[in-house]
Amino acid sequence: MTLREYLDTIKNRTVAVIGIGVSNTPLIELLARSGIDVTACDRRDRAALGDQAAALEAMGVKLQLGNDYLDHLHHDVIFRTPGLRPDVPQLLRAVEQGSELTSEMEIFFRVCPCPIIAVTGSDGKTTTTTIIAELLKAAGNIVHVGGNIGHPLLCEAGDMRSTDYAVLELSSFQLMTMTCSPHIAVITNLAPNHLDVHRDMSEYVAAKENIFRYQNEEDIAVFNRDNAITREQAQRANGRARYFSRREELSDGVFLRGEDIISRHDGQERRIMSTADIKLPGVHNVENYMAAIAAVDGLVPDEVIVDFARNFGGVEHRIELVRTWHGVRFYNDSIASSPSRTIAGLRSFPEKVILIAGGYDKHIPFDVLGPEIVEHVKLLVLCGATEDKIEAAVKAAPGYTDGCPEIIHAAPFETAVLAARGKALPGDVVTLSPACAAFDQFKNFMERGKTFKAIVNSWEE
Repeated sequence: MTLREYLDTIKNRTVAVIGIGVSNTPLIELLARSGIDVTACDRRDRAALGDQAAALEAMGVKLQLGNDYLDHLHHDVIFRTPGLRPDVPQLLRAVEQGSELTSEMEIFFRVCPCPIIAVTGSDGKTTTTTIIAELLKAAGNIVHVGGNIGHPLLCEAGDMRSTDYAVLELSSFQLMTMTCSPHIAVITNLAPNHLDVHRDMSEYVAAKENIFRYQNEEDIAVFNRDNAITREQAQRANGRARYFSRREELSDGVFLRGEDIISRHDGQERRIMSTADIKLPGVHNVENYMAAIAAVDGLVPDEVIVDFARNFGGVEHRIELVRTWHGVRFYNDSIASSPSRTIAGLRSFPEKVILIAGGYDKHIPFDVLGPEIVEHVKLLVLCGATEDKIEAAVKAAPGYTDGCPEIIHAAPFETAVLAARGKALPGDVVTLSPACAAFDQFKNFMERGKTFKAIVNSWEE
């Protein structure tokens, strides 16, 4: 089915789109331009939407705003925003009354004319997605990047060709209701995350599993052999399961042999490159490259992979060197919204660092983070709703002694950054790696990272 054919099937049906945000606004506009009866629903009121409300109404869009925005869903088709659980009472009632519940990403899978490569996981999915997309581009392909990064792709599906590639990052929220899977699926790793939205860890893992659940025997799923959860998931792969591993040699997959990255399948192996060829710091980025190599094996020449790795400086907000100020290096790792991601960031530095941490409480335990902070941090600057929980985890960690690391609390955010600067000496590393989401103080992790960068870059030499 093409995009135009899909739009024709809902031409005479009523459609509601929940959430007037980045991912759904282009969809709302596409539906309106196609002459479809569309209602846009959002918790924000008209004043908060500003000029966007009038602009949508001028296109013929009906608005359903405010705290009761979900209370009158009687539409034939309802597009769910990823952050809204599909089992809230209003959606369940609408489905019981005959509404079809879907999402922008689910329809994209139905109408996309080209192969889809999708990445999910608790950590590393954005970097891995970016590496895969850029490698395919470097090999001469036209690549469309979307999902949880980039921009919504449904509106562009009509212009895509069968020879292109769509490379997606998919969150657990997007995957919860998925009933189709990509041609190549990658799961970087799985660890506790988003337990403020998911009922428990088993629901979170089950959502992630949808990325390969509906594959056929000709499809490929790439799993992290070193992660207990993804290793177990691989047993349920319908297609060809490939692995990547830092710790063991594999019969089908990508692995480390000393400092060499090796690819092996069908009884044949070849050396791709050395870990020294990877410009990005940290062993977790070695894993990201191995996952990407496993996904594009046979699609991208090895020499293209090596050349790219030697020059790729990374994605914004991911251990991003902001500035060296008076001999102190300041890194923006705002993407680190979970303990496992912060742990990976801390292990990227050979020296003990000054860590700025804390933020919105996603109800994730910090017990695994405590020992890593004791081992890798000389000064811990805490700021945000979780600061007391993180401090408790550090003080309960084996090896903690009073003052090692030194722990200080500072608020608001700029005060925390200035406190870290005030304690830093030439040669030190200061890293913003919060281990938490940003919602207690910021709109998202990008805003948090940009604020950090603006503060650091504002200082005079």
